[in-house]
Amino acid sequence: MSPLDLLRDAVARTGAVTLDRPATGLGHDDADDVAGTIATDSAVGFDPFPLLRAVHAAGARVVVIGQVAGILHGSVELTGDLDLLWDGSPAQAPALVAAFSSVGASVVDDDLRPVALAPAAFALPKVQFSSVSASGDLCTPALPWGSLDVGSFLERALSVSDVDGLVVHYLRRDDLVLMRRAVGRPKDIRRAEELERR
Repeated sequence: MSPLDLLRDAVARTGAVTLDRPATGLGHDDADDVAGTIATDSAVGFDPFPLLRAVHAAGARVVVIGQVAGILHGSVELTGDLDLLWDGSPAQAPALVAAFSSVGASVVDDDLRPVALAPAAFALPKVQFSSVSASGDLCTPALPWGSLDVGSFLERALSVSDVDGLVVHYLRRDDLVLMRRAVGRPKDIRRAEELERR
């Protein structure tokens, strides 16, 4: 299967796993370090495609990181959030505003304070977003990444296109493993080991 077909399959499996599941009151920011967001309400109705299509249509270049990138590389673990990385360039901010507005997203800063959906919001090193079908983090290289040079991760990211012209950019496997190991939570180590076996 192509990477996007793997993601479609994961979205379908997530829907089956969360069907009729009672609400927990927990969102993606409340996910624990072992199970991850699949165990939260963010996984209910999770579908990253509307936002990925909106970003592509708006002409913004974002790179998928986190477990959705893992799924694009063949990971079988499910997730309930979409984490994205972009270069933080002010020139891209209006396109991001258009994309996130088109899916009715709201954004908060890293302290969970609401932020107006305007170019100034995207001047922050990281915002958290929430829309009907996906929530997650939108990060830039300005976020402290320890010794990782995530700017270079952006430059060498992979791209995959769909039959309808959608293009999705995502981290290379080795860069995703480096990011996983740097974060070091149990779920990150487990998912890094899975990717290394593939």
